[in-house]
Amino acid sequence: MTGKMKQLAIDKANENKEGIKINYLKIEDTKKVKAVVLTPSKNGLTIIGGKNENGKTSVLSGIAWACGGNKKAPSDAQREGSLTPPQMDITFSNGIKAERSGKNSSLKVTDTNGVKAGQTLLDSFISEFALDLPKFMNQNDIDKAKTLLKIIGVGDELVKLDMEEKAIYAKRTTIGQIKDSKIKHSEEMQEFPNVPELPISASELIKSQQLILAKNGENQLKRNNVENIGNAVQRSIENCSNLHRQMEALSERIELEEAIKTQNMEDMFIAEKTVKELEDESTIEIEKQLNDIETTNSQVRANMDKSKAIDEANEYSTQYTNETTKLEDVRKERLRLLSTANLPLPGLSVRDNVLTYKDKAWDCMSGSEQLKVAVAIVRRLNPDCGFVLIDKLEQMDIDTLNEFGLWLESEGLQAIATRVSTGEECSIIIEDGLPQGQSYLDVTNEVKAETFTYESSTQPSWSNFKPGNK
Repeated sequence: MTGKMKQLAIDKANENKEGIKINYLKIEDTKKVKAVVLTPSKNGLTIIGGKNENGKTSVLSGIAWACGGNKKAPSDAQREGSLTPPQMDITFSNGIKAERSGKNSSLKVTDTNGVKAGQTLLDSFISEFALDLPKFMNQNDIDKAKTLLKIIGVGDELVKLDMEEKAIYAKRTTIGQIKDSKIKHSEEMQEFPNVPELPISASELIKSQQLILAKNGENQLKRNNVENIGNAVQRSIENCSNLHRQMEALSERIELEEAIKTQNMEDMFIAEKTVKELEDESTIEIEKQLNDIETTNSQVRANMDKSKAIDEANEYSTQYTNETTKLEDVRKERLRLLSTANLPLPGLSVRDNVLTYKDKAWDCMSGSEQLKVAVAIVRRLNPDCGFVLIDKLEQMDIDTLNEFGLWLESEGLQAIATRVSTGEECSIIIEDGLPQGQSYLDVTNEVKAETFTYESSTQPSWSNFKPGNK
């Protein structure tokens, strides 16, 4: 069995285990209490009500002292004006009794067999936090989170995932900043339309220019040849004239020259026709390109730089998306880890080493939510302890109080709490250190602890509580 499975098995067993409750308590001459006897409800809320300075909190102090040892002893324990030292009797549902009495308020612990024991026996099933809930509630956020992770057994794995999540988040943030910078830079860069995609080569332009000039030179040679043929025609005409004068003597020569003339004229016609068809190519555009080559190439390079910047921005966008996917995967694994853990209260979690409840950090929870979270965690810390002491429940309205009481009952938890109130939600109202309407003798003559037992049919239930109906 893996460590995690073993922890889940232990947690499940603890859930099914009935915690030890307080069956009966009697406190006399302690701080502001003259005498109070109380049989708390087995499950749910037992509220000690009353006005301020009447002894409500003193009852809780007496219980904490009786259960938690001398470190819980009040600095001024004996009631002012009392000649009798403090006395406390508590009987637990497992049959163990704890008593403090005498001049030094010495502790006496008796187990179910009547064998005397000491504080060690009480410490074995009583949670220190149950006696001092503010000790947990006043911890810093990280310590609260560590406490929760400790009891659900996923602390190391969750810390590892948190570190991985932080690393990915930091990397993604850096990539995002670079990506945004690249996009902004590419958008601010100038772009030139109607220019080549690549820079122009001056050597290529010069080569093209030379080819055109060579071709134009050939055309000029042809033009020069036309002039030579024209001169030949002129000479033929002159020769013809001379020959005509000598026609009679030179008839054969005339015929020959006429043939030559005709041939030359035909050549002339052909030459002129060919030359007319010749058309020189202009180097003006190439010259212009050569003159503008630096400007054009600077525009081409600007376009290439902009394109590169866009590509880089797209690359960082892809990296950002990939890191986001990794981040989501880690967060899913984190949620899976917490969802499979046996949490003491649905909605509890740990994020960035901080305890959260319903996605709210401790300082964003309501007072009643903080109380509920604290009680749930403290109960899980020591499942043997089935009760908790809570001071100052006046922060809850009646509806919230009712909801809290029902939750305690559903969890099989006993809470003994104080509230500045004299309303019907109170199980007992303390007035000047005594239960309202009772005298010191009335209380001190109450039936002894061993006669107090639970009768489920008579125990008050918060499921039946409504203002005006106790």
